[in-house]
Amino acid sequence: MKRRDFITLLGGAAAAWPAAVRAQQAMPVVGFLSGRSAADGMPFMADFLRGLSEAGYVEGRNVTIEYRWAQDEYDRLPTLAAELVDRRVAVIVANGSPAALAAKTATKAIPIVFGMGADPVNLGLVASLSRPGGNLTGMVNLNAEIGPKRVELIHEAIPVATAVALLINPANSAGETASRELLSAANALALQALVVHASSPRDFDGIFKSLSERRIGALVIGADSFLNAQGRQLAEVALRHRLPAVHEVREFAAAGGLMSYGTSLGDIYRQMGAYTGRVLKGEKPADLPVQQATRVELILNLKTAKALGITFPLTLLGRADEVIE
Repeated sequence: MKRRDFITLLGGAAAAWPAAVRAQQAMPVVGFLSGRSAADGMPFMADFLRGLSEAGYVEGRNVTIEYRWAQDEYDRLPTLAAELVDRRVAVIVANGSPAALAAKTATKAIPIVFGMGADPVNLGLVASLSRPGGNLTGMVNLNAEIGPKRVELIHEAIPVATAVALLINPANSAGETASRELLSAANALALQALVVHASSPRDFDGIFKSLSERRIGALVIGADSFLNAQGRQLAEVALRHRLPAVHEVREFAAAGGLMSYGTSLGDIYRQMGAYTGRVLKGEKPADLPVQQATRVELILNLKTAKALGITFPLTLLGRADEVIE
């Protein structure tokens, strides 16, 4: 190679290298904030990334994602949200109402896309579902509407049970509202209701032992990121204590819980990804209506019912979307 050619090649490489670095630096960064642990949350990220790709964004190619997991310790969320603000991310994705509240407190400028079961209007996150009006928008999975329905379903499955327990995570600011709604549903059915609290897996054995001693006939597990993530463990503990229970997530019924009734978390994550892509393209959260899930699934576990000596009524079996045998 001639010296002149070598110098030309070297000069071209030197010019190209800063351009490549600038392109990498210009890649937008999405901050993903969740109250869950990484082990519990990452399995759903495939759905989020699929929604993001539908909007034209692929992690590592034209978008970077910074993950912040609170490890089921919701009091860590404000610090983690502040880290993402300092990182100057383009969008914050907040999984669950505690994460959304922490993100809203941390910034009024960075767009926030949330996914939650609580009513974002009641929590003060948005002005209305159709016109959010600020820097937040996202997805709601209808728990405010279908939470009381779980009380009705467990009563239909076990009509002889006159006392039910309602399991709530007290660390979730939406827990008080959920308690009132579930208690109201129980009172409407003339059921005695007891509210119990759990914010750590260490709480489960003591709670279930206490419910067995009180001869509680059934359990309704409240919607919450932490309780959703513990679906498998809750199913195992409920079966061990022979306590019929209903939960939001399908994973609970699949792991041996008696029944589940709720929206697909995978669908919520995918929709959050799609909305995040739209915000990255320049759409403003104030102009993006909060989306509500429209599909609700009833899952019944016949094997668990048999182990507990329960026979599902035909009317309930006929309405089930899936029956696990």
